[in-house]
Amino acid sequence: MGRVTRNGIALELSLNPNLDPQELAKVYRQNAGWVRVEDIFPPKTAAYIESVLKTQTPWYFVHSDETGEHKYYSRQELGSMAASDRNAIIDGTLKRASEGFAYLYNTFPMIDFYLSGQESNWPLRSMSEFLNSQEVQKFVKMITNEPSVVKLDAQATCYSPGHFLNTHDDTGANAERQVAYVMGLTQDWRVDWGGQTLFLDTNGNTLRGLSPSFNTLTLFKVPRPHIVTQVSTFAREVAIPLQGGFAQICKNCAFCFARHAK
Repeated sequence: MGRVTRNGIALELSLNPNLDPQELAKVYRQNAGWVRVEDIFPPKTAAYIESVLKTQTPWYFVHSDETGEHKYYSRQELGSMAASDRNAIIDGTLKRASEGFAYLYNTFPMIDFYLSGQESNWPLRSMSEFLNSQEVQKFVKMITNEPSVVKLDAQATCYSPGHFLNTHDDTGANAERQVAYVMGLTQDWRVDWGGQTLFLDTNGNTLRGLSPSFNTLTLFKVPRPHIVTQVSTFAREVAIPLQGGFAQICKNCAFCFARHAK
């Protein structure tokens, strides 16, 4: 368990104790490496996590540049830009998206900031530890039958109107991921607002589509091509998932080094 403080009261971070990983493992196998877990957290925990993400998270604007690398901007950096410069960033990203891989959304890179000490006052800082706890790892290993998993990488994301993530397979920068996940923390989403995660076959046809949801954990074996469709300009809410992957230890990962080097 982890612990966060809400209005001066300690709140334990824990998975829903009523979940049955053995039954979920059957579904994962039947679906050839895919399962959605409903009610992943107790209700009070899920509500608190959603509240922090919506009202107490300093989002960073991120997009892919000409080389496919991340480009981050804090709210202050983005706000200090001339409108023409902001529009040029968006227009350039959209042009690259029309021709290949690109993305545009808001993010809070939880693990990176946890390691660097940046944004250390974020109320959910301890969630990075909880998501890498034995409780969570055991739960995921039982469902996916991936005993080599030793870490979870995580970023909180916020998809506002116009945001998207083009086709990718979630293997990770060093191809170390075994299983990827999307943790849904979005309530009352309308399907016509877009923002769906679409899983694709080798011809680009949609095999399965999932709308933003609340208090869910979707696990899927990687590599698996998928896309987050653009959020409609008329959407009245933002989609807020946590996403990342469960991975093996890798020599290039600072989080692995910090946890396993002796």
